[in-house]
Amino acid sequence: MTVLTATMIAGMVIIIALMWTRFNAPRAVPGALTLEKIVLPSDEVASAVTQGEGWIAVVTKSQKILIYNAATGDLTQTVPITLE
Repeated sequence: MTVLTATMIAGMVIIIALMWTRFNAPRAVPGALTLEKIVLPSDEVASAVTQGEGWIAVVTKSQKILIYNAATGDLTQTVPITLE
């Protein structure tokens, strides 16, 4: 009976330790945002960034949305923001 109790306690300690290390490990998100590829024009300052499947959008302080290709980092489209 003592061996069974010791085995169960050791098993619980191992399970808790594995869960602790697994949940505290940094996770990589598939297709995560890689800002190293993005080069803003020299006169632009980013105020927000979002990502979709295959693209990254940067909203600038000069009221523009810059759309970049997520794979290459190339600027593909510039959309002006007009507020009415």
